[in-house]
Amino acid sequence: MNRLGDSSCELETTVQTTTFQVNGMTCQGCARGVAKALKALPGVTSAEVSLDAAEATVTFDPAHVSIAQLKTALEKAGYGTG
Repeated sequence: MNRLGDSSCELETTVQTTTFQVNGMTCQGCARGVAKALKALPGVTSAEVSLDAAEATVTFDPAHVSIAQLKTALEKAGYGTG
């Protein structure tokens, strides 16, 4: 409830989920590195990485991080996106 006694003014958080193809992962250590790089970004709530599928599924708040920033984090960690 807010200071005026009206509980209808609560802020909503919009979360999005996207999946990236990740090129260059060769082991579970790589997959952990990808997840760590993504989770380090503000607004990322989860990052699940599949070595077998060569994919990273990321849940994030677009008010705090963009898809371009997610891709840049992957590239800075040494992996490509496809």
